[in-house]
Amino acid sequence: MISEVKIDAYKKPTAFINSTKSVSVISENLLNQNTPERMLESINQIAGARMEERSPGSYRISLRGSTLRSPFGVRNVKVYLDDFILSDASGNTYFNVISPELINRMEIYKGPESGDYGAVTGGTILLKTKNSDNLSTNISTGSYGTFNQSFDFSAQMGKHFLEVFQNYYQSDSYREQSKVQRKQVFVKDHFQYSSKGILKAMLMYSDLDYQTPGGLTLQQMNLNRKQARPKTAALPSASEQDAGIRNKMIFAGLSQEYQFNTNFSHFILVQGSYVDFENPFITNFENRFEKNFAVRTHLNYDKNWGEISLAYRLGFEGGINDILIKNYDNNKGFEGKPQNFDQLKNTSGFYFLSQKLNFNEKLFSDISISLNSNSYDWERVFPRKETGKIQFKNQWLPNFGFTYLLGKGFSARGKIGKGNSAPTNEEIRSSTQEFNQNLRPEYGWNKELGLRKQFRNSFFVEVGYFDFRMKEAIVRRQNENGEEFFVNSGETVQKGLELLLESKNFDFENDFFSNFKFRFSGSFYNFKFKNYQQNGNDFSGNDLTGVPQTTINSLLNFTFFKKLELDYSHIYTSKIPLNDANSVWSDINLIGNIKFKFPVNFEKTRLNLYLQIQNLYNKNYVLGFDTNAFGSRYYNPAAKRNFILGMKVDF
Repeated sequence: MISEVKIDAYKKPTAFINSTKSVSVISENLLNQNTPERMLESINQIAGARMEERSPGSYRISLRGSTLRSPFGVRNVKVYLDDFILSDASGNTYFNVISPELINRMEIYKGPESGDYGAVTGGTILLKTKNSDNLSTNISTGSYGTFNQSFDFSAQMGKHFLEVFQNYYQSDSYREQSKVQRKQVFVKDHFQYSSKGILKAMLMYSDLDYQTPGGLTLQQMNLNRKQARPKTAALPSASEQDAGIRNKMIFAGLSQEYQFNTNFSHFILVQGSYVDFENPFITNFENRFEKNFAVRTHLNYDKNWGEISLAYRLGFEGGINDILIKNYDNNKGFEGKPQNFDQLKNTSGFYFLSQKLNFNEKLFSDISISLNSNSYDWERVFPRKETGKIQFKNQWLPNFGFTYLLGKGFSARGKIGKGNSAPTNEEIRSSTQEFNQNLRPEYGWNKELGLRKQFRNSFFVEVGYFDFRMKEAIVRRQNENGEEFFVNSGETVQKGLELLLESKNFDFENDFFSNFKFRFSGSFYNFKFKNYQQNGNDFSGNDLTGVPQTTINSLLNFTFFKKLELDYSHIYTSKIPLNDANSVWSDINLIGNIKFKFPVNFEKTRLNLYLQIQNLYNKNYVLGFDTNAFGSRYYNPAAKRNFILGMKVDF
């Protein structure tokens, strides 16, 4: 059960029931309810988390409404892959380059965690790869020309723990102009060179190519849900321009952890990545060449005095994001006449100090503070010479949390912390090709209370309430060409209740109905703009754009005949405001999925057959919205009922 789970909290494993943090764990079992090529359904089972798919390959993740500023990808959410930092120095994360099959476990931290992870207001995601011996291969096929193949090998070999992972995925997808292809290779080596030290190396290559059909108006969607964005009197269609994203990334890193003695240890990592990014769009063809470098280090001190234990961590994390951006006319998917060439460099970092104090395994406290800095240097090199610099004010970000054990398997927690999030490179220099030197970081204070209770060894319940007051919230807008830009939107008041009810796996000792377990979660939000005026309009008191008030998720797991497994899930989403004026809202959605799994055991091999039916009730619904879209092009329709059939072989 989840109460027995250990969370990482970056180098400090802690029992979930004792954790001071607002954290949710996506275990391997929860990840396995997805088909191999996606993790959307698993993330959307988490209260406070929402993953959208504007088109296959175009994902974005929201933690407590952070999609307010994310047209695509992941912003305002920090992402780590094992020891390494997947987010660049500006705060942007190419989450879609990661194959879901690579991930063995996820920890989702909701709200600011500035003491450990720096300046974000949305939250933090820790992705974990395999940590045990494994040899497996997977192959699947499905609707719309979907094909997925993977190979994974991990093993302890002397002092080395090695993993080699490879994946190929392609799909023609539901809509026009929405084909996707992803190739990935991942290699890691954990070298225990002594009883005191371990050296970890990682290398990843990803080649992602997906088309982008673009948003539709409600009328266009009702006329033909499968069509890509059609042409207008002024602009060509998405298909004519071969709109899409082509992203090649190579990522490498090295980390070391060394235990000097019983009390002192040291951790350090260095990493770098290179990104070759192409984006043929309606109005231009953009090339980006990104060089990223990051370092993280911290000194750790742990001491126990009988019933009292104390832990300190003092460290630094910093990075550089250096980008050359070239924009051309888009001649039907090919580079045309040059428009603007720009060099953009972001430098960010934070020093942090944290203290964790444990009294008698009953009272747990977590106090931290970080000093965060962020700056941009930019230069226009074509067609004219311009330079500029943006230096944001350094921010002290404190964080305090506590948990008290009221009884066995019963805890109460409280938390208060400040978050800050500077604009990303995509927001400073958006697709309008202009430098927004007036855009300011968003910041705010988060307060929350929560209860966790395990009833014997059968059920686990968690309830949490938070109140987050954010100032200078960054909001996405679009111009008549579909190009995005960003503005500060005054203040927001974000209050919410999050619930989780989970059972153990009940064994009925029955040949027909063998096992059963369930999981329910829900988010109930009251998110409002405050003191928000824009272009002469007063949006104060309006609901926060792109955030549903209510989401309710369920997952039922059945086992029949001690072999046949059935995962039956639902995701309910209330209506969503699609613009700041709250003049357009989405429909209410209830989407069901079902997955059948049947293992076949041989002498040394396990064959797992599976069939998943997505959108079981064949609903017309939208899985990703373009908020504040010009011309009311808000809608990216999702597929009707579809299936994936596959098999996984464990050797």
